[in-house]
Amino acid sequence: MKSRTVIDVWVPDLTFPGWMDRWYQQAADFERRHPEYEVRVSGQDFWTFPLKVAEASAAGNMPALAEYYFYAGQAAYDSLAPDGSPMFASLEKALAGRSEVLGEPVVLHDVIKPLRDYYTYNGDLACMPSVGTTSLIYANKDIMRRAGIDALPRTWREVEEVCDRLAAMKDGPAYPITWSDHGTFFQQALAIQGGLLVDNHNGRTGPATTVDLASNEMLTWVEWWRGLHAKGHYLWTGGIPDWAGTFKAFADQTAAIRITSSNDVNYMVQAAKANGFDIEVGIFPYPDDIPYVGNAVAGTGIWMANNLDEATQEGALAFLMWLHSPRVAADRHKANSFMPLTHSSFALLEEEGWFAEHPYHRVASEHVLAYPEGAIRSVRATGDVPISEGALIGDFAGNQDVMTRAMGDVLNGADPVTRFIEATAEAQRRLDDYNADRADGGPTSPSSLRVEHFAAAAAGRDYSAADMEKVVKLGR
Repeated sequence: MKSRTVIDVWVPDLTFPGWMDRWYQQAADFERRHPEYEVRVSGQDFWTFPLKVAEASAAGNMPALAEYYFYAGQAAYDSLAPDGSPMFASLEKALAGRSEVLGEPVVLHDVIKPLRDYYTYNGDLACMPSVGTTSLIYANKDIMRRAGIDALPRTWREVEEVCDRLAAMKDGPAYPITWSDHGTFFQQALAIQGGLLVDNHNGRTGPATTVDLASNEMLTWVEWWRGLHAKGHYLWTGGIPDWAGTFKAFADQTAAIRITSSNDVNYMVQAAKANGFDIEVGIFPYPDDIPYVGNAVAGTGIWMANNLDEATQEGALAFLMWLHSPRVAADRHKANSFMPLTHSSFALLEEEGWFAEHPYHRVASEHVLAYPEGAIRSVRATGDVPISEGALIGDFAGNQDVMTRAMGDVLNGADPVTRFIEATAEAQRRLDDYNADRADGGPTSPSSLRVEHFAAAAAGRDYSAADMEKVVKLGR
């Protein structure tokens, strides 16, 4: 019997129930379609994933496919193989305009624009978007009804008005609203306003060299956030990022509203069911009088190793295309609630009645694919889809740590302008360190390759995806 070609696939184990089981099943399903291939999926530690891939490359054991968190995208793009060539190949160039690979239709044209744009480097789609999320607002409808509020707030002013009414309730929640002190929400607030974290158009027209955490757009967001807290409306748990703390506050009805990732939709809905209240889900609120530019997306992308032999590369490309075929992508959305990443998978879910039965699951897609009704549209908006130009930054994780600590200090009384000017200087040092590391043979230091980093919390020790299960179990 002819030996099979092995495709090594490394993915971060997000620790959600059944996460790796689904990956193993997908590998087995592909092997049945292509018996000449063996797909070896290996779940790796999420927090050290890029470092493990770099070590494997240096040892000559590079996986054919590696799934990177979006914060590590710049490191993936900059990383070098032992021979000095790029560690990863451009996905779009490898496909070279083909319509199929080993009989699997090429689906690059079908990837939704926000994700495609985010992972496009120098005009090429560098990797295959594999997980997509954005930021949404979730509200306890029962509490909202008791306050006489019949619609979710869509703008910052409406959030303030709703919080005022919730705070005035005699039997209301302890706090009207909460969210985690995490970089995701800074990015969304800036994206709406067209703000940038770094120069060279957020690192998209050239490598980022200068950080600005004290821009007008950043301070507009920081001041609004601080104002809600000063009025007693915003629940600041004191932790960074404290996903579980803000989730628990919503679940036990300490807070009526929570802003969080679209990834949390299953947990948020289950928390409402488990605690006997109705839930409503909507788009991330936007400033009333500022033109709406774009949205921030998060997630992961699967990168393909450079210089693979032809058989392995063909199999890797076919596997990626099959993973994003309509049926497979639709089923993956059902299993984990991440956005459907292709138009065809969304259409299939719509046709089958999935969104009619699970309306909360369509909100994220609608959010990133259309400007909000009533928003002032930026003159930069040349199409119907909000712009996706999230930052490409070396040591994005370190940058996030700096801004979240600065915000924590502001909530504890520090002056916003002074504190975020200080934060800019600290973030600049981190970017300078990354760029120096990159210039010396590609990023190799642990700080350059970290996925998330918080000075006051150790990822994987003090918080993880499994924390959500401690608040409410999905029963998957």
